[in-house]
Amino acid sequence: MSANDLNINGQYFVAQRATEKILLRVTNVCGMCYRDLHEGDDVYYDMQDYRYLCHECAEALSEEMLDAHEVEEAQPALF
Repeated sequence: MSANDLNINGQYFVAQRATEKILLRVTNVCGMCYRDLHEGDDVYYDMQDYRYLCHECAEALSEEMLDAHEVEEAQPALF
């Protein structure tokens, strides 16, 4: 499993499987939608905001970031 395989920007997210250690010591809910995370779930560490996200939220946030980047690139340069 990798972030790139799932259409999630690997530059901003680290893809992992939820382990008992992550769930007990860090979090057991998604940092955006607060959905419960379970051992074995695919989770994504958001390196920009320091939180774990479920697949759906990581994918949605990745698309938002890509859209914002495309708009920024489309702006004309001064020179």
